Amino acid sequence: MTTSAARPQAAAGPAPPEWLQTVLSDTSPDGELAVFDQPSPVSAARVFVATVLTQWQADDSVYDAQLVVTELITNAMRHGGGAASLALVLRGTHVGCAVSDHSTAPPVPTTPDYFAEYGRGMHLIQALSICWGWYPMTHGKRVWAVLR
Repeated sequence: MTTSAARPQAAAGPAPPEWLQTVLSDTSPDGELAVFDQPSPVSAARVFVATVLTQWQADDSVYDAQLVVTELITNAMRHGGGAASLALVLRGTHVGCAVSDHSTAPPVPTTPDYFAEYGRGMHLIQALSICWGWYPMTHGKRVWAVLR
């Protein structure tokens, strides 16, 4: 079930920050960029995030970025036909995370049952990021989140 608060966001498709837009549309970013073309399993993606953000001296963002990336990849695997790639972008004090999948369906937060084992991922992404959304591609989409 989709919450009433989530439905307008899902229909609108929020625009990413301009600096992240360049990555989503496959052009050169203004900032640091790292791409991981095989983000499955999730554990390998978490190691990639920690390694890259540590190299970029963005250690304060590692834990939150790992949680967001874990949820993005898990959603891509569960609802998007698999995760195709993970891109990280550093611009000043902001970290952008984008996961590509094979589905054109937009991500929509749901209201999980109190006892459900899943259904909280997009809420976690909303809580940890300053903004999130998705970007349609020719085949599939990229779901992105920006952390501070």
